[in-house]
Amino acid sequence: MKKKTIVASFFLFSFFISLVCFSQTQSRIKTIIVDAGHGGADQGAKGSYSTEAQITLQLALKVGALLEKELPETKIIQTRTSDITQPVREKAAFANENKGDLFVCIHVNAAPPIRHSQVTGYRTRTYYTGKGNNRKKHTKKEPVYKRWTTPNPRSGTGTYVWAADRDTHKADAVSERFESEGELTGVPDPSTPEGAIASRLWVQKYFKNSVRLASMIESEFVNNGRKSDGVLQRNEKGIWVLQATNMPAVLIETGFITNKEEEDYLNSEKGQNEMSAAIVKAIMNFKNLQDNLRNAADISNAEAPKEQSSISSSGAKFPEAQNP
Repeated sequence: MKKKTIVASFFLFSFFISLVCFSQTQSRIKTIIVDAGHGGADQGAKGSYSTEAQITLQLALKVGALLEKELPETKIIQTRTSDITQPVREKAAFANENKGDLFVCIHVNAAPPIRHSQVTGYRTRTYYTGKGNNRKKHTKKEPVYKRWTTPNPRSGTGTYVWAADRDTHKADAVSERFESEGELTGVPDPSTPEGAIASRLWVQKYFKNSVRLASMIESEFVNNGRKSDGVLQRNEKGIWVLQATNMPAVLIETGFITNKEEEDYLNSEKGQNEMSAAIVKAIMNFKNLQDNLRNAADISNAEAPKEQSSISSSGAKFPEAQNP
């Protein structure tokens, strides 16, 4: 009897170790889409000597190369590797067609110049009121202004996610892409009451993980000494890559090209290496967190039948373990 117990324990232990090893190879994040904002005919924001499209491509290529080095088992796909025109709808479709599990869009921010005015003197303006015999002449002194602009000193990073209050729009873009296997048995149809609920829950999960990744990215920027505006929500026209991508998605504003100091930093080798390293570190931390959550769920699911059978004689019922 004792021998059978030892043998059973051995097989149980072996099964547990095999399960852990298998889970570690089953990552949630199998494909990462890296998007360099703008390009080609659309150069985006302009600085004193560079454009947004130039900087985003350089950063995206560095991020992609680092990800390939650090995550050799993960597929890294760039939306563009040269200065080509690429409409945002094509970017989103490209990410969905390639079954991305994560969408990282890189941009550069801009702020309008600050307008100034100063009264430099006065001039007399003549005007008339009334008609015929009632017509009267008047004079009025008006100020003369000198007007000019200066560059906007605004600086800092910010990472955007699709606004939670617009999640029904993102639900309209659902396809056969899910964040992890087994969460849904079919494609949610937002036109049906049941599908609308399922789509909303699904999109809310994307929102949660998008915010989680965005927070990690901004934390890494802060660790590098950058000023951060934190995690922000976008819902206005033109952020299609956040709305229509069927995966957690973030849009990173790496700095203000209209600030000469930040433009220099984003064009420098030092600045680009620091920014790309921070983005990659955040992605790796996010991936590790997601994988750990999945591993824990797999182990919990494997142990659930045993726990249920051990108390079945009492008639108690426990709900099945759910993936996080």
